[in-house]
Amino acid sequence: MAKVALSKTALQKERDSLQLYRRVLPSLDLKRLQLMGELARAKSQAVEARERVQRVSDLVAETLPMLANREMNLSNLVTVESVNVTNENAAGVELPKLESVDVSVAPYSLMCTPPWVDAVIDQLKRMLHLNAAVRIFDARVTVLNRAVRKVTQRINLFEKILIPRAIENIKRIKIFLSDMERSSIVRSKLAKAKRIRETEVLRQEEAS
Repeated sequence: MAKVALSKTALQKERDSLQLYRRVLPSLDLKRLQLMGELARAKSQAVEARERVQRVSDLVAETLPMLANREMNLSNLVTVESVNVTNENAAGVELPKLESVDVSVAPYSLMCTPPWVDAVIDQLKRMLHLNAAVRIFDARVTVLNRAVRKVTQRINLFEKILIPRAIENIKRIKIFLSDMERSSIVRSKLAKAKRIRETEVLRQEEAS
């Protein structure tokens, strides 16, 4: 920690710094609250998306039991071509946002393939989109967790270090300046008393 100059200029500087810290702190605290709200929402969205994935999986198992037929090879029937993601600003933080999921369906014979495969394709498309949504929500949670941690560290810096340090520095400088002022008054009084004594001695010498 740098040594603080014990002067009136330093005192004013510390007072200005303290005023700035106290002015900035509420805005940081507000930002943390906003980020925590966004974080809670992103976590809720991630949980909801996972639940939807599970519901689709259960629905497929219930309505399309023929998928258990291992003679039908449906692997790679539907694949993701691209996941289109943009960014949006939330409480000053750039967050990924899912725009769309482009999928491709492998060619298959309509004559040699059971009709229920079309239903499977629709559900697979839905599942792939939901899985992409889960990944995006998880990414938002990660970014927001990092942002909350960063702003919390800044708040702790102000609350636990900068503000207490400025208060302590102001106290030290004021005590020092007060002591210096008292010393100056004492020296002034002593010098005045000395001059009076010297004047009195001169008068006595002149009188004699």
